[in-house]
Amino acid sequence: MALVDWIIIGIYFLFVSGIAIYYSKRAGLNTSEFFLSGRRMSWWLAGVSMVATTFAADTPMAVTELVAENGIAGNWIWWNFALGGMLTVFFFARLWRRCGIQTDVEFVEVRYSGPAAAVLRGIKAVYFGLFLNIIIIGWVSLAMETAIHVLWPDLTIFGQTSFTVGGFTMSAALVVVSLLVIAVSIFALLSGLWGVAVTDVLQFVLAMAGSILMAFFVLRLPEIGGISGLRSQLPAETFQFFPTLGDAPTTAAMFALSIPAFIAFIGIQWWSSWYPGSEPGGGGYSAQRMMGTASERDATFSALLFTIAHYCIRPWPWIIVALASVVLYPDLTHSREGFIMVMRDVLPVGLLGVVFAAFLAAFMSTISTQLNWGVSYLMNDFWRRFIQTDKEERHYVLISRILTFIVALLSILLATQLESISQAWALIITASAGLGTVLILRWYWWRINAWSELVATLSPIVLVLLTLLGVPVPGIQEPFPSNLFVVVGVTTALWLIVTFVTKPTDQTTLSKFYTLVRPAGPGWYPIASLHPDVTADASIRSMAFQWGTGVALVYSSLFAVGYLILGNILSGVVMLLIAAGSTIYLSQTFSEPSTAKSS
Repeated sequence: MALVDWIIIGIYFLFVSGIAIYYSKRAGLNTSEFFLSGRRMSWWLAGVSMVATTFAADTPMAVTELVAENGIAGNWIWWNFALGGMLTVFFFARLWRRCGIQTDVEFVEVRYSGPAAAVLRGIKAVYFGLFLNIIIIGWVSLAMETAIHVLWPDLTIFGQTSFTVGGFTMSAALVVVSLLVIAVSIFALLSGLWGVAVTDVLQFVLAMAGSILMAFFVLRLPEIGGISGLRSQLPAETFQFFPTLGDAPTTAAMFALSIPAFIAFIGIQWWSSWYPGSEPGGGGYSAQRMMGTASERDATFSALLFTIAHYCIRPWPWIIVALASVVLYPDLTHSREGFIMVMRDVLPVGLLGVVFAAFLAAFMSTISTQLNWGVSYLMNDFWRRFIQTDKEERHYVLISRILTFIVALLSILLATQLESISQAWALIITASAGLGTVLILRWYWWRINAWSELVATLSPIVLVLLTLLGVPVPGIQEPFPSNLFVVVGVTTALWLIVTFVTKPTDQTTLSKFYTLVRPAGPGWYPIASLHPDVTADASIRSMAFQWGTGVALVYSSLFAVGYLILGNILSGVVMLLIAAGSTIYLSQTFSEPSTAKSS
């Protein structure tokens, strides 16, 4: 990169540092300010922050890999999560805000009772806040290492291309990434959620602008020749929006799935598995943002904005760059590198600095959120709950900042051991398969108890560990996502058995939860009958219609943009009409939480 590119990147870092310093005093007041922005965040700020968090260094590279290997239809591995995203909008967003808690793990002891609830809370705090969190930060760091290695293949530090520290070998590129992670951890421990969210807006605008500019410049190349040139140089199957079901394809770019695998994506994965940003029931950092909003309405609209922007606006610049990379670099060993190579080879001086700053913004946005969100579990649901229960707020803020730095260091060490981003994705989805059912039903069925969720959390982890140890568990050795059938089936059978052989949550806790959250549906009838004065939320039927319409809105908008970009005008217009009709229906039926009786 030229001097002007580095100057642009330097200006970006100065701006971000200014935001951290500005919000550091407010974040230091108490843990509510540090982790939830004092519950005063607007819907648009929370929604954009969620989108920016899911736009990491790994996402455009992963999409490039999917498209290069499977065509546009390869994106169904994550497009299917839109079904769960809309479920969060209409069924869960306002309930999260209504709970008045600090983390979604704290929900455990609001919903359940007894020692099992306390054990479950502690396990989930460490599992999600530490182990899963450092895996996520690790694979995002791995993606950033790939980007730096492609841009500077001969990078050395003090004349060395790699370093060994305490048995961990780090490339020079990973050393640079580690320094970035440490810098982001300092930002996160200073600014809290306010600084993270405000910076997310800047980072999302930069990242989207950078992606659009890359798509624009790569299409102008004579070797590409615009959209028509792309279509003439790649097999027609590459541009299909839906996979070809059946046997393995003869064309490498065609995304072919067995029928069971496609059913696993569309019919199982989105509701059964926990995945960051796409949790069934809207947990994780999505719940953190919704709980940090100013009202139930803000929580709901933040989830709606996130779902639409995440699936309808964001993907297409990446897909265009990915398709072009297949034409420009057909023989790459690691196809995900194509995205960075387009950045390196196509963008002019000055603009390269802007786009790389945008790439850094995407990386920093995700890392800062993961650190703030993960440490919120370790602090609120482990340290504050079990270690130091009666200290002043400043003590908890200080420990939160120390934990932020520790999690960052552990993530760097893990990044030295990871080799594949897609493997990490599949591992997390499989290791949580079956848990999603409990995360959904615990809101709408009184009989779910702490033992149900504990078994649903641990069972898929045990099954995955057995597989990794070479124990032949029938069906689990199947390739992802076909293995989900067995993992979900076994996990579901186990938690159902445990639910009915253990005692339910005590009636006092159930009554308190019901009067606080006011969930709808027949699943709460035994408790609702004890509280005739409590008006339940909107009916299950009305929310189901809104969910179905919301799903139609997302997919019709997603396909409309794609069809129009690819020159299929008629199909694009039809999709736009469906999207418009869905929008009109939702605007007429969805407002403040309903006062309708439970049904």
